[in-house]
Amino acid sequence: MALIKEVDYGTPAAQSQKSVALTIDGVSVSVLEGTSIMRAAMEMGTEIPKLCATDMLQSFGSCRLCLVEIEGRNGTPASCTTPVAPGMVVKTQTPRLKALRKGVMELYISDHPLDCLTCAANGDCELQTQAGAVGLREVRYGYDGANHFDEVKDQSNPYFTYDPAKCIVCNRCVRACEEVQGTFALTIDGRGFESRVAAGQDEPFLESECVSCGACVQACPTATLTEKSVIAIGLPEHSAVTTCAYCGVGCTFKAEMRGEELVRMVPYKDGKANHGHSCVKGRFAWGYAAHRDRILKPMIRASISEPWREVSWEEAIGYAASEFKRIQAAYGKRSIGGITSSRCTNEETYLVQKLIRGGFGNNNVDTCARVCHSPTGYGLKTAFGTSAGTQDFDSIDDMDVMLLIGVNPTDGHPVVGSHMKKRLREGAKLIVIDPRRIDLVRTPHIEADYHLALKPGSNVAVLTALAHVIVTEGLVNEAFVRERCDWSEFQDWAAFVSEPRNSPEEIEKISGVPADLIRGAARLYATGGNAAIFYGLGVTEHSQGSTTVLAIANLAMATGNLGRPGVGVNPLRGQNNVQGACDMGSFPHEFAGYRHVSDDATREVYESLWGVEIDHEPGLRIPNMLDAAVEGAFRGIYIQGEDILQSDPDTHHVAAGLKAMECVVVQDLFLNETANYARVFLPGSTFLEKDGTFTNAERRIQRVRKVMSPKNGYGDWEITLLLAKAMGFDMHYAHPSEIMDEVARTTPSFAGVSFARLDELGSIQWPCNAAAPEGTPVMHIGHFAAGKGKFVITEYVATDERTGPRFPLLLTTGRILSHYNVGAQTRRTANVAWHPEDRLEIHPHDAELRGINDGEWVKLHSRAGETTLRALITDRVAPGVVYTTFHHPVTQANVVTTEFSDWATNCPEFKVTAVQVSRSNGPSEWQESYRKQAEQSRRILTNIEAAE
Repeated sequence: MALIKEVDYGTPAAQSQKSVALTIDGVSVSVLEGTSIMRAAMEMGTEIPKLCATDMLQSFGSCRLCLVEIEGRNGTPASCTTPVAPGMVVKTQTPRLKALRKGVMELYISDHPLDCLTCAANGDCELQTQAGAVGLREVRYGYDGANHFDEVKDQSNPYFTYDPAKCIVCNRCVRACEEVQGTFALTIDGRGFESRVAAGQDEPFLESECVSCGACVQACPTATLTEKSVIAIGLPEHSAVTTCAYCGVGCTFKAEMRGEELVRMVPYKDGKANHGHSCVKGRFAWGYAAHRDRILKPMIRASISEPWREVSWEEAIGYAASEFKRIQAAYGKRSIGGITSSRCTNEETYLVQKLIRGGFGNNNVDTCARVCHSPTGYGLKTAFGTSAGTQDFDSIDDMDVMLLIGVNPTDGHPVVGSHMKKRLREGAKLIVIDPRRIDLVRTPHIEADYHLALKPGSNVAVLTALAHVIVTEGLVNEAFVRERCDWSEFQDWAAFVSEPRNSPEEIEKISGVPADLIRGAARLYATGGNAAIFYGLGVTEHSQGSTTVLAIANLAMATGNLGRPGVGVNPLRGQNNVQGACDMGSFPHEFAGYRHVSDDATREVYESLWGVEIDHEPGLRIPNMLDAAVEGAFRGIYIQGEDILQSDPDTHHVAAGLKAMECVVVQDLFLNETANYARVFLPGSTFLEKDGTFTNAERRIQRVRKVMSPKNGYGDWEITLLLAKAMGFDMHYAHPSEIMDEVARTTPSFAGVSFARLDELGSIQWPCNAAAPEGTPVMHIGHFAAGKGKFVITEYVATDERTGPRFPLLLTTGRILSHYNVGAQTRRTANVAWHPEDRLEIHPHDAELRGINDGEWVKLHSRAGETTLRALITDRVAPGVVYTTFHHPVTQANVVTTEFSDWATNCPEFKVTAVQVSRSNGPSEWQESYRKQAEQSRRILTNIEAAE
């Protein structure tokens, strides 16, 4: 396996459809109009020397190495900034050009440390390469003049160093920060010979606005910006293309290795979701794979009060299976179940639900999508006929208006957030509906046209008010609605939204959003051109989550913003394979491909293939499993790669349910919070240690490739096979590709998917079948999957969770850039440098009323429970609203969240909790008792203790 080298064409590809013929070095070539001479030469195999140019950035023309001669023109123009022209005759190598390039390179080298043999970039340095390319053999100016050799290295960032002594001021890092990331954290400080790159206000990188996405490091042609892992380990010698295991963007990376040691993750330019960009998590936060906390041997214990005992795989699997069999014999076949993982591959998820349906003999299978995006499945399937987003991320380039509701892309989906910022800088308009001022409301070079800072829980009311304006002001795309939707249902819906009680003026009383802002936003969305809606957990994690998704679908259909690039409804999934987990049949009522378990024909497909009878009744959802456990009817569970004790609502109830079970089997990388109540622990494997596929938020199926041997001995898919065999339900697969082949045989939307096809195309967006052999980037072109689009009346029903004298504030929750979900992975990396603890954001007015100062400990109290954390006083939240993240288990934010959930799917209402905030002296008694319990439950016997 060799190191994958990507071709750098120097400048971006032209977007024209017209060709231009010219001659380069005596060879006739034809390229697209607008192509630079540099790129045209590279496409024919001639590499013109360059330092400031790279095809990830717009041409700049500062290094003066890429000079060429053009017949009939004076001078020597830069090939990167000079576009081709019909009949142009170009020479890339002449005595004059050679002399000029050598002279330029001499100037660079005269002010560059000559420590190549000990430099971390030796062998991977463009300055070194180009010095050889121009034939530089001596430097006439010597090395005794003015130089920058004594510049101090900045090592503040935990992942990379900045050595200004090696900077050639090519501006590539500055331009990458602007053009690719959109943070504008870097600049060139000083003038002339004193010019150098500076972060923020000439601060250390760690203290600046830098978000550590790595774009600057990737762009740097020298060792000025270098990964600390490369400095420590050395340059990689082989690589493989794989998919990030963090958020639902699904970025493609080259995992670059030395032997079985990962050196770095480099964003892959051909990645269809990220196009060579990344965030701090995917780019740098992979150290958890080798963290000392990782459990590598199976463990069992007779009760949760005992310490863990390391055992063989055979004993652990045998014990788990025997306990599950015992429980079913005593309490019935429906007394056990399982939870699939949105962090595992499609193939592994498919196997878990197959084990439960075929081996356990019931449909008691659920997934973390229950607590995040289950309303998406219900709402979009009802309206459009398909439980997924309608567009690909590339559609952002064609958007004129973006409406963001309940989503924070720059923190939760950073690469998509950067893509949005780029489009907004180009002139697209932005509407943000969020109780909190997210970064996209106002950030360098971007400002939202409308920020509707609504009261948490009033999403449906505000969306219906938007619809009111669109209908009553005649802004409906009637032609689209008549052709594509059920007209009678539309008329009923239009009459409903037109009622005076749904006007912006009336909804202002409910939501707190000024009526004129609602009217302006509605007009912009309906008339601004291609308009798209993006949403996240701020939509779905409500008691009316499904209603809100339906309201979003109604808006898109009413304005005709579906079925073409640049429009659509786009749910941004939180975890890397939430979409795939749902696709693979992880819900208790659905097989893979969202087909109901009561459908006889679908059940027959699986029964004949698996050789078992499958229950036609839907199984238990996660909340129902916990309720049944407390009642004594549900006694055992197999949990693969989920931490429900930290991620699910009402922590006390989750703990009670787990404690009531007789056998909890946890399969994960670390002893997570749920493992406090486990009796069997099966060590899992990371995405670096297995083959498979993930499906991202745009329905894009991508390969995950094994780059190292599983440190625990098995891939997660193999562990499930072992458990299934021990349960008497033997499943035979030699490789994950065979599992996907079974999915394709049994699931119409995946009929054309295979590992071979994915290797050939790079990725595929389902549905992929005979009608769409290369997949479907944009859904619902010409017609909806269900035939006619379905308008549904979305009556606003206030949540049962109300503020009052005891609990006057509303708590809402979310994520932060540096961490992922419950933090099990990112907390075991240097990302804790940015977010070492969860903080409670509180408005200055509310803080002053309570005598709270910034950084002080506060008690967060609801009717469900209480916890403590430190305050962060900020006007990002409105008066009456507080906000926190949930990445640190010591906070246990879900101790205060309630049992209220979405009416259709049981998705918990994380985003609306009535609370009180008061001063505190530190961690609560409950937190201290929990900490002690966790420490006790994670104790592992030493070899001596185990022998005794």
